[in-house]
Amino acid sequence: MSLLESFRLAFDALRANKLRAGLTMLGVIIGVMAVILLVSMGQGVTAEITGQVSGLGSNLLFVMPGHFDVKDTSGTGGMPTYKLRPADVDIIKRRSSLAAGVIGIIEAPVSIGFKNRTTKTVAVCTNESYPDVMTRPIATGRFLTQSQIAGARHVTVLGKTVVDNLFGSIDPIGKQISIAGQKYIVVGTMSEKGMMMGQDFDNGVYVPITVANNLVGHERLSEIVVKAKSADMIPETKKEIENILLKKYSKDDFTVFSQGETLSIMNNILGIMTLMLAGIASISLLVGGIGIMNIMLVSVTERTREIGIRKAVGAKTTDIMVQFIIEAVMLSALGGTLGILLGVGAALIINNWLPAQISTWSIVLAFCFSAGVGVFFGVYPAWKAARLDPIEALRYE
Repeated sequence: MSLLESFRLAFDALRANKLRAGLTMLGVIIGVMAVILLVSMGQGVTAEITGQVSGLGSNLLFVMPGHFDVKDTSGTGGMPTYKLRPADVDIIKRRSSLAAGVIGIIEAPVSIGFKNRTTKTVAVCTNESYPDVMTRPIATGRFLTQSQIAGARHVTVLGKTVVDNLFGSIDPIGKQISIAGQKYIVVGTMSEKGMMMGQDFDNGVYVPITVANNLVGHERLSEIVVKAKSADMIPETKKEIENILLKKYSKDDFTVFSQGETLSIMNNILGIMTLMLAGIASISLLVGGIGIMNIMLVSVTERTREIGIRKAVGAKTTDIMVQFIIEAVMLSALGGTLGILLGVGAALIINNWLPAQISTWSIVLAFCFSAGVGVFFGVYPAWKAARLDPIEALRYE
């Protein structure tokens, strides 16, 4: 019997039991859709984070309190010691010949208010070089000046989310707001940056680092950010910063790592998470494959007399086996195709709220895996059908 005839017979058999075939395919459809959707979301988040981190430039170094192994993605690094202080920023500025800019950052949650409106935000205590080092231009007004920082003036620059929450359409420049119960004058607003990994980077107020002790109750730096003169000078600048700080601290008190190392770590973690999610989604494909095998075994039992008649009139064992394997593959392939369409559609819809990036390899992998499931779980029922004795099959009621 020709292969084309086997396909025709398999199609007729599936068409005769449309509802059963549809329910059998459901597990494969859900599995393929879940794989494509979860992989798309994982890759979308990775691409967005990569883009936002890369948008800062490729010549940044981060000095974090405590000792961490930047090559360890298990999350089992050391604990922060928080020994870094604003004075360390000045030390790096004076002694570094390779740094184009240095800022210290102290972050703490605060409550802010304007007239009868209040909201929760993050106070970012920093210095005048913040917009240049972090590539965050000013939207309106100006940023903190060196004299305002030196004089510990109560002035602030607002993120867009804070402006929207407190002022709406009112121009905030020159207005007085309350930050943790203290009065501050708004001198500028920051350009919009957006969300990353659920964190709103526009929900912040920027104040002089010299008011940190009075505002948040301490002067422990959250981080120091150093801008190298060029990306090519990152290794030399990193070594220089480490040597400067080692004159005051031990190697367990701080960690210096580059933006590239940060990005690599984040991509590794997100890549592992994406594969893990795809693996979990693939379980439903296995469940769908088991469903295909069960239905095919039922089909073998129901069509015992048919198999007996076909073998009695000359059908070979291989003809029977090929037909049942084709039926199983058709179920899984059709289910995979529908799953791909639903997965791509769902990813496009979700992309309106969450980043999702559809990749060709995930579609091909999901389809091949679904077809492979059909072959794998269709072999045993096909083998069982092909092994039936024609005489016994003809007697089957």
